Amino acid sequence: MTMNGLTAKQVSFDDEPLILVDENDNEIGHRDKVDCHTGHGTLHRAFSVFLFDAQGRVLLQRRANAKPLWPLYWSNSCCSHPRRGESLEFATARRMREELGLESELEHLYSFIYQADFEDRGAEHEYCHVYIGRAHGKIEVHPDEIAEWRWIEPDALDAELAAHPERFTPWFKMEWLELRTTYADRVEALFGN
Repeated sequence: MTMNGLTAKQVSFDDEPLILVDENDNEIGHRDKVDCHTGHGTLHRAFSVFLFDAQGRVLLQRRANAKPLWPLYWSNSCCSHPRRGESLEFATARRMREELGLESELEHLYSFIYQADFEDRGAEHEYCHVYIGRAHGKIEVHPDEIAEWRWIEPDALDAELAAHPERFTPWFKMEWLELRTTYADRVEALFGN
């Protein structure tokens, strides 16, 4: 496995300590990542990043086959969790570098709580902070995290979601709807249309 011509280091660990939160996003403790996603999940802090290019296309990633939850499903540009002691600003920047080799100034749009079960393998139960930004740099995906990636026009993505919603992660579908309705003006402001 290579990234930027070098062996890619492991960037995600089952025992990494995630931040447990209450329904107001107040930190109430920590738990290993695997434990947070067991059963119906334990509410923890997370983030989702949507990166756009100068033409207004959004970057999608297809989750790696080795992912325990929603493997090979299409999702937003980058999503993960801050670890114990990390701010959201630090964690989003770290994860974009690790997964995509990219940097971006991000704008926080909104936060929401969701819960979604994946078959009998576990679940997401997240207080998720949603960000948008412009992608800067050459995309270099981490092979343990991302199977494929692509740029897509928003209207084409809308059509694909309508035709094949089963190909996408549950959080992505909820977040994309909000971006296309409530936050459309702020997304368009990223690329000047």
